[in-house]
Amino acid sequence: MKRILLTVCTAVLACSMAMAESLITFTSKTHEFGNVKENGGPVTAKFEFVNDGDTPLVIISANATCGCTRPKYPTDPVKPGGKGVIKVTYLPKGRPGEFEKTVKVRTNSKKNKKVVLKISGVVVP
Repeated sequence: MKRILLTVCTAVLACSMAMAESLITFTSKTHEFGNVKENGGPVTAKFEFVNDGDTPLVIISANATCGCTRPKYPTDPVKPGGKGVIKVTYLPKGRPGEFEKTVKVRTNSKKNKKVVLKISGVVVP
């Protein structure tokens, strides 16, 4: 009887752990800077998110498509219901014209392991 009870408890615990996960939800995944002065210095977009899951959310990495775009993300786990911000800075110096850059964000979430954030605008000389 003890074995059966132990087996059932173990199965229930395993199922509940399998269903628990983190879930990152962004307010917006795009940011349009509009016109940006080439000599005006770097510009930064803030992408706010919430962990809508029931386990801590870990951002594993955030990688930009080029060196002119620099993402900065929280390195500590975000608790369930907690909020965070990924800052994406664009360096316009020496890059006149239109731009569209992406940042690929990897998380520990099963449903949305990879999220793509986009910034765009026009650099005015």
